[in-house]
Amino acid sequence: MPKAIAMKRKLRMGMVGGGPGSFIGAVHRLAANLDGEIELVCGAFSSHPEKSAETGKNLYLPAHRVYATYREMIEKEAVLPETKRMDFVSIVTPNHVHFEPAKLALQHGFHVVLDKPATFSLKEAIELQKIVAETGRIFCLTHTYTGYPMVKQARRMIAEGVLGSIRKIYVEYPQGWLSTHLEETEQKQASWRTDPKRSGIAGSMGDIGTHAFNLAEYVSGLQVTEICAALNTVVPGRLLDDDGAVLLRYNNGATGVLMASQIAAGEENNIKVRVYGEKGGIEWQQSDCNTLLVKWLDAPMQVYRTGGGYLSSYAVKNTRTPAGHPEGYLEAFANHYKNFANTVDALQQGQVPEKEWLDFPGIQDGVRGMAFIENAVASSADDLKWKKFEV
Repeated sequence: MPKAIAMKRKLRMGMVGGGPGSFIGAVHRLAANLDGEIELVCGAFSSHPEKSAETGKNLYLPAHRVYATYREMIEKEAVLPETKRMDFVSIVTPNHVHFEPAKLALQHGFHVVLDKPATFSLKEAIELQKIVAETGRIFCLTHTYTGYPMVKQARRMIAEGVLGSIRKIYVEYPQGWLSTHLEETEQKQASWRTDPKRSGIAGSMGDIGTHAFNLAEYVSGLQVTEICAALNTVVPGRLLDDDGAVLLRYNNGATGVLMASQIAAGEENNIKVRVYGEKGGIEWQQSDCNTLLVKWLDAPMQVYRTGGGYLSSYAVKNTRTPAGHPEGYLEAFANHYKNFANTVDALQQGQVPEKEWLDFPGIQDGVRGMAFIENAVASSADDLKWKKFEV
């Protein structure tokens, strides 16, 4: 008898974190809902049970599917009938509460979407990688910026050799929101992101430097092999770095420069990447995210735009609107959820996922991101500076 194929339906999502005062929790819920492939069915939204209950009520969830702890949620959902229990968990907590709920969810048979960085430490990330492999569950890490259509276009062009051999990579992520000692005001986002007990050993490099690192490796298709970092703590009294720069060497001999700063007053999350090969270069930035500039050694610059019929299938399948209609941060975020959901759904129906659906960040990106943090901190503290990039 052939194996029965499950009827297509929405994937059922549970959420850990995302309660009162959470910025990223709401972003995840909007992104997951954008394409109608996912529905939120349960959650443990706060370490305070009353706040979790409040959030569940505001999200119109039944009281019995709103839990006091993530452990209670995962264990109780696991024994529900297959027709009712959640299919996957979205984890949107501060960094120190990433590993345990992800591990527990995977071991109870649930797929996982996890906000970046993957874990509190590289050791945890490597352990999580083993658990993902052992359980065979699908894991997605939400490095938002690789979800943009024109970032995917840049990656495909470089992979196809359009620019020739890659020689130089510049990536930067400037922010200005931590130019003052904002954590003194008990602002929730500033409070945990500058606290080494909750954020980890890095501040700016852990929070946004990992995005820049991931974007550079994703677009170029290369991997960092050596690193030379200088991290700074500019605001007096701050416990973690809020600014820094890193020199990079890649596995094909190319070199790069990475900058991440949260004290660049007036800047608004304008992450930007430039990659140069022997024939030309590409440039993309979030402030004009529908545009990819392609510059040539011996020809005029070309402007590629989201929605164009000349784009790769990876860009086209991650675009929702006709050319000229802006798509931005939420849509890029939603592309990871859409591709993750399509992959899970295909596997549930006994089908092979399309190659474009598999193009979302996974646990390997998480391990390399945590390795970047630890290598950058070690290099910055060492007078010798240049370090072999170790995972």
